[in-house]
Order: sequence, then structure tokens, then C-alpha cells
Amino acid sequence: MPDAAGSEAAARPAKQLAPFERWLSLWVALCMVAGVALGVLLPGATGALRGLEFGSDSHINAPIAILLWLMIFPMMLKIDLASVLEVRRRPRGILVTLFVNWLVKPFTMAALGAVFFQHVFEPWIGAELADQYLAGVIILAAAPCTAMVFVWSYLTDGDPAYTLVQVSLNDLIMLLLFAPIVTLLISGTSDLHVPFDILLYSVGIFIVIPLALGSITRSLLLRSRGEAWFEQRFLPRFHPVTTLALLATLVLIFAFQADNLTARFFHVVLIAIPILLQVYFNSSLAYALMKWLRVPHGVAAPGALIGASNFFELAVATAIALYGPESGAALATVVGVLVEVPVMLSVCAVCNRTRHWFPAAVRAG
Repeated sequence: MPDAAGSEAAARPAKQLAPFERWLSLWVALCMVAGVALGVLLPGATGALRGLEFGSDSHINAPIAILLWLMIFPMMLKIDLASVLEVRRRPRGILVTLFVNWLVKPFTMAALGAVFFQHVFEPWIGAELADQYLAGVIILAAAPCTAMVFVWSYLTDGDPAYTLVQVSLNDLIMLLLFAPIVTLLISGTSDLHVPFDILLYSVGIFIVIPLALGSITRSLLLRSRGEAWFEQRFLPRFHPVTTLALLATLVLIFAFQADNLTARFFHVVLIAIPILLQVYFNSSLAYALMKWLRVPHGVAAPGALIGASNFFELAVATAIALYGPESGAALATVVGVLVEVPVMLSVCAVCNRTRHWFPAAVRAG
């Protein structure tokens, strides 16, 4: 006889992503084709766009930076910094997530990247690109997911309030740990130089400023117009802007990467291998620890998901700022975008099928 948790899961209708999110990997693939075509057919225009930087030798491409801002700012509007205070009520899930995100994930990614790029794949890709790809996957792993985890949490019936706390706390910790971890791991595993001032500049531009402006805007609008208007009227206005900005960013990045991609398309497959291994390892570790600690499923599922996915907007921006939009590091972060949706949907499916691992009494607690 099935238990109550199994009956409840069977009776619950399956949730679906919106069309754009559901087919995000397809859109990314189409952007790859469009970008490569742009880079090959219009090299002059592509070169002119690549040369538009914020300051001489800053490596911060102005068109991409503006597009990334259009993506990141709406995400920051969703962050409720006051909710971080709720951590003290149910700390176990948060502690597991923080352990996996900051003490496991970047370091296992650095280890996997070093093994695959500098040893297994090095005869095919060469030492220089091996270091570039390693730097890219390290940057990707050091930026835990923010806004997209709300989508994954929804698909697993995750606790919305707790998911918000996890995301908010992650953003605050990124302010302190992202730059030091990236510097430590890239310098320790490769011959690449990490210009720390540019890295801090990227954190300021792509985390501190949008987070501060998002928090101020959210506070002012909630006070003046109310939560219902903010959630139902204001935030939805950004969705088409964010979508178009993401697609345009990918087209530009792939255009800047056109020469690399046409000559080294097989490298995309190679880059995806350690990323996939790292995603499944970290999500499994987080989920197993949640089960061991008898954390409610509504916390365990989004905890596993936020430990597996990445804040790819920040990762792409940082890789571009450090090494340029045509670099191997930038390409490695974009591969993370390419595999994100199908991988995370598979993790969601596992979380939904294993709901019965968490007794009903515990899930309700």
C-alpha cells in the first residue's frame, strides 16, 4: 500500500516550465549558430563591437556589460534581504547549501577541470587552452545560482520562502568570497594571471551595484505600491527585456568566439564533461546530506538545485572582464549555459521521484 507521501506525489499535477525556459537549450544552440554566422560573415562589424570597452584594456565589453545589466537587475529585484534573518529558525538546510556551494563546489570543479583539461584532454586542446577552459569552469562553479533556482524550486514544490533565503544569502556571500576563491583556484591550478583589481571591479559592477539598486527599488516600490502590484505588475514587465538581453548576449559572445568555435567545435563537448560531472556530484551530495539531516523536502530539493546550477550571467561577465570575450574562459562559461536547462530538469525529476524519502511528518515540519 503506498504511503501518504507517495499518494500525494501521484495526485499532484506535474508542473511545467514556460516555453522559453523549457526550450532554453534550443535557444542557446540557435544563438550559437547566429553568433558564429555573424562572426564569420561580418568580421568587421564583429571586431568593432569587440573593441567597445569600458576604458583601455579593461576587457569589460560595453555592449555585453549593458546586456548583462538588463538581465541581472531584474533578478536582484526579487531578492528580499530581510528574509536572511529567517535563517536562524531552520538552519540545517542553509548550512548544507553553504557547505556545498562554498567549501565543496569550487574546489571539486577545480580538481575535475585540472584532471580533464590539463591531463586527459590536453593532447587535443593544448596547454594554453587547457588553462583557459580550467579558469572558465572555476569561475562558473564559484558563482552559485540565483534567480533561476526559483524556477527549479517551483518545479519541485520547494518552499518559496526558504528558497528566497537561500538565494539572498548566496548573493551576500558572493560579495565576500567570489573574488578570493576565483583568484586562489585559478592561480593555484594554472599559469594564468588573475588581475585581482579587474575581478573586484567585475564584482562591483555585476553584483554590488545591481544588488544595491535592486534592494532600494524593491523597498521603495513595495512601500509605495504594495506587494501585489510589485509581484504581479512590475516584475513581469522585465521578463521580455531579460529574455531578449540573454539571447543578444549569447549571440555576441558566440560571434566573438566564431573563430574558436569553427575550428574547435569538439571542444564544446569536452568542456561539458567536467561541468556535467560536477553538477551531478554536488546536487547528489547536497540532497544526501539533507536526507541524512532529515531536512524537509521543500528545503532539500531547492537546496540540491542551488548547489548544482550556476549564476552564469556573473560567470560570463567575469570571464570576459578577466580574459576577453573571445577567450577560452568565456567559452567555457557559455557551455555552462548550454547544458544548464536539460541537466537541471533531470535533477528536478530525481527530486520529485524521491519525495517519499522524506516522511510526511518531517516534510510538514
